[in-house]
Amino acid sequence: MNAQLQVDRTLPTSREQGEAYVRIENVTKKFGDFAAVDSVSLEVYRGEIFCLLGGSGSGKTTLLRMLAGFETPSAGKIYIDGQDMSAIPPYERRVNMMFQSYALFPHMTVEKNVAFGLEQEKLGRQEIRSRVGEILEIVKMTAFVARKPHQLSGGQRQRVALARALVKRPKLLLLDEPLAALDRKLRENTQFELINIQKRLGVTFIVVTHDQEEAMTLSSRMGVMNHGRIAQVGSPAAIYESPATKFVADFIGSVNMFEGRVTDAGSGALRIDSEELGCVVAVDRSIDCARGATVWTAVRPEKINIRRDPGQGSQENLVRGTVKEIAYMGDVSIYHVQIGSGKMVRVTLPNIMRDAGQRIMRDETVYLSWHESSPVVLTE
Repeated sequence: MNAQLQVDRTLPTSREQGEAYVRIENVTKKFGDFAAVDSVSLEVYRGEIFCLLGGSGSGKTTLLRMLAGFETPSAGKIYIDGQDMSAIPPYERRVNMMFQSYALFPHMTVEKNVAFGLEQEKLGRQEIRSRVGEILEIVKMTAFVARKPHQLSGGQRQRVALARALVKRPKLLLLDEPLAALDRKLRENTQFELINIQKRLGVTFIVVTHDQEEAMTLSSRMGVMNHGRIAQVGSPAAIYESPATKFVADFIGSVNMFEGRVTDAGSGALRIDSEELGCVVAVDRSIDCARGATVWTAVRPEKINIRRDPGQGSQENLVRGTVKEIAYMGDVSIYHVQIGSGKMVRVTLPNIMRDAGQRIMRDETVYLSWHESSPVVLTE
């Protein structure tokens, strides 16, 4: 995964006061004997964009549907703005949900699609016109009010769906794979538009996605789901740089993982002997594990240096290998290096210079190294 642009979000959230706007307490949802969501507890703060990230079947959409009121928890409680949602039907919740399909009415114009929910609430014509005009201006769709969905691009339909969800001024907006139908470049541009709209309106967003880069770009915090449970919650940077488990490390971005045994667990440092690597891994911090314990060392591809000579320094965090594959991606090149154990190590290097004359080539012998601060040591 390429490094993500970190977006500055100055919108104050209730997190600063320690107040959860959405509180999920030990929520379980079973379908027969299968637990789609398994005892999940989570807090989301006012003004956040919180992403639920996970693969198919991880429980993220089921959790979103329970927040919307479309599914009833088998156990546990959901609170929104301090109110218990147990007895509140979907149509009485100040919650809107934007679906992956957008679900626009094909026979209605953009203006009518956005106004539909307000008309159902029997609001006055002038207020409807004012609120629709305001939200269409925010999503930059005022020039398309008379068009119907089939006359719009995918990105424009996405903005109409967003406007329809926001025009009712919900306390909470739930978005289920909101950008999945867009091509990559449009999706990347729309991510930042979505952030700016949320920042301007101050509505709390909870976004479900399977796209890691989308979650890392959009979210102020994110929760990684696996088999119906929350594996880790944190900022994108915290989850990427400090994964709590092997699953999270492997699921978020690319990672090289090596099994080893702790040989020295001294104060503030670790030494790990890894047969897979064929070297000692030195880590500049300690974790709670005893000498002799089996651990896994995770090193991100972009944190590994690759060169033709071993250098004059320590032999720790240094391994020899042969370049087997190279993928030129424009901004970066990806190297697959086979080390002595037969394991393949992935290395990512930025293409800073245009001159390719000195680039390492396929079948060259190379040395891989990394700083002591780069590895993450995992025990589960």
